[in-house]
Amino acid sequence: MSDQYLWDRTGPVDPEIERLESLLAPLRHRAPRPRRKPYAALAAAAAVAIAAAGLSHFAAAPPVTEWRVASVEGRALIGGSSARQDMPLRAGEVLRTAPGAHLALQDDALGRIELGPDSEMRAAAQRRVALDRGRLHAVIWAPPRRFVLDTPSARAVDLGCEYTMEVDPAGDGLLTVSMGWVAFEYHGRESFIPAGARCITRRGAGPGIPVYEDAPPALQQALARFETGDTGALAAVLSAARPRDGLTLWHLLTRASPRDRGAVFDCLAQLVPLPAAASRARVLRGDPEAIDLCWNALNLESTGWWRGWERSWPR
Repeated sequence: MSDQYLWDRTGPVDPEIERLESLLAPLRHRAPRPRRKPYAALAAAAAVAIAAAGLSHFAAAPPVTEWRVASVEGRALIGGSSARQDMPLRAGEVLRTAPGAHLALQDDALGRIELGPDSEMRAAAQRRVALDRGRLHAVIWAPPRRFVLDTPSARAVDLGCEYTMEVDPAGDGLLTVSMGWVAFEYHGRESFIPAGARCITRRGAGPGIPVYEDAPPALQQALARFETGDTGALAAVLSAARPRDGLTLWHLLTRASPRDRGAVFDCLAQLVPLPAAASRARVLRGDPEAIDLCWNALNLESTGWWRGWERSWPR
């Protein structure tokens, strides 16, 4: 046996010593791992929290939009801070006005938004906002399709216009157009509202049937009943309709039940000269070309115009 091996485990190994080491290996002393003291774990957690806070401080803030406060009357909040003149609006911020307050925003390249009392609006993106409740008046001078307003029950796309949107606490709304056009959409259901007309929208159902504000009271009352499920009111709508109310009848061509569409078409054909290609049979079977021809006969705008913006509808 080598004494050097016993001293520092170098040199030749004696076979007998090697055998004994192998037999005694399970009995070798193993020192327990030192347990981490509680305060060490707490310190480590605190260090992680501090680091996270530091990173969040340097995280990118939501982008600033081109909307800025043009005027404010009364108490209004933007993202929890009191609104003030020239204050910029960031994407995602929530605007709230107190009862009796008014807040106006302006984007020089886009238009002007006026938020009425007791209203709440969210800035979804650069050219898109969402009115959750209250009243919003928009004057848009940008080209069509640049400004989009979301509501709980429909999306409004301006086609170069001025309009007012009101949303009640239930999420139902009323859109009134004073200049230009607005397109209303909800899950594929569309309504087209020209100047002088208005259109309701209901949560879960989407836009209703446009009607001119100067329509006969009998027509307006019957249409309101029809929109709330009273299909028997359709006869009163047709009876009170004028040639100008072809706007309402055209929308009814696709909203009335299949059994009632014949009566709607017959009324429209009596009030508005329809081209021969827009035959009763084609319209009743839902031929898109024939229905477009009926629209063109109203002398409002050609379907080629609004089909153009429809293809680039903001999603």
